[in-house]
Amino acid sequence: MTTYVWDYLPEYEAERADLLDAVETVFRSGKLVLGPSVEGFEQEFAAYHGVPCCTGVDNGTNAVKLGLEALGIGAGDEVITVSNTAAPTVVAIVGTGATPVFVDIREHDYLMDVDQVAAAITPRTKALLPVHLYGQCVDMAPLRELAAEHGLALLEDCAQAHGARHHGRLAGTMGDAAAFSFYPTKVLGAYGDGGAVLTADAEIDARMRRLRYYGMEKTYYVVQTPAHNSRLDEVQAEILRRKLRRLDDYVAGRRAVARRYEEGLGDLASRGLVLPSTNEGNEHVYYVYVVRHPERDRIIEALKRYDISLNISYPWPVHTMTGFAYLGYDKGSLPVTERLAEQIFSLPMYPALPEDLQDKVISAVREVLLAL
Repeated sequence: MTTYVWDYLPEYEAERADLLDAVETVFRSGKLVLGPSVEGFEQEFAAYHGVPCCTGVDNGTNAVKLGLEALGIGAGDEVITVSNTAAPTVVAIVGTGATPVFVDIREHDYLMDVDQVAAAITPRTKALLPVHLYGQCVDMAPLRELAAEHGLALLEDCAQAHGARHHGRLAGTMGDAAAFSFYPTKVLGAYGDGGAVLTADAEIDARMRRLRYYGMEKTYYVVQTPAHNSRLDEVQAEILRRKLRRLDDYVAGRRAVARRYEEGLGDLASRGLVLPSTNEGNEHVYYVYVVRHPERDRIIEALKRYDISLNISYPWPVHTMTGFAYLGYDKGSLPVTERLAEQIFSLPMYPALPEDLQDKVISAVREVLLAL
């Protein structure tokens, strides 16, 4: 039986009754679109973060895109972000008509190198888009200072950081707004697509609500500014309401798996294996458990013999992709990003990962590395 990086079936078996009740609740509610489940989830997700406003949308990509648009970003603007991220982060920037501008990442945590951001700011820069990657937060204080100094919007990409904290503050509470994805693999995942934007600014939230609903406010057919149909689905919202109550348990489960990996693999640093590090002041939620090794490809291939199928997040930095060649980033322009993309890979990580499979992964990785 193959062991995968992620599997929702163990969680589904444990939570099946509640999940099916969520579906039944929606189907019997008499309201299938923008009904009580969406409204309830928005209120509860905002309350979890201690902010007043949340707008549910159809997916994480549109959470970033509409979040930027609600912050006034559009054609001719530049948005500073990273290339070591899921492509949707950058697709969303391009979708607004803005131009993504990349800075490199730091070697020890794979996050935005905030020391490079000031040099990347131009008169066209209108927003900073840090990505809280793999489960821990970017150093936000320098970015808030730069945003204030230059009059820039600050949007957090929190797709991989539900429940993560930075000096006590939850991811999603440190910028002007924050975009979340609820894709099924996420720390807080739906059983389909979903997303949300958090903000403490009522006007940003009002713009978000118009943007996700054709540009309308309360009266159907009255479009104020042509926009999108990007509504969060009632069924997914109700599922997310149920799962939000267990979010802290999910995080605890992920941390428990991470501890076992650390205990079982920590001594392999002498064999070139680099395990995740947690920055001072951060509370990691381990959306993925990313390790690195110079012989990454050999290791992944060898682990297939143990029926272990691993993932790489991400093998192709966004700036190297054909679809973004027009941005003009040559090979070597982001040296840390490019080098680490050849070394990083992810071990299985989800809170319901059985201990016997954790042991299987630890044993197999040890055997493979000791044989290199």
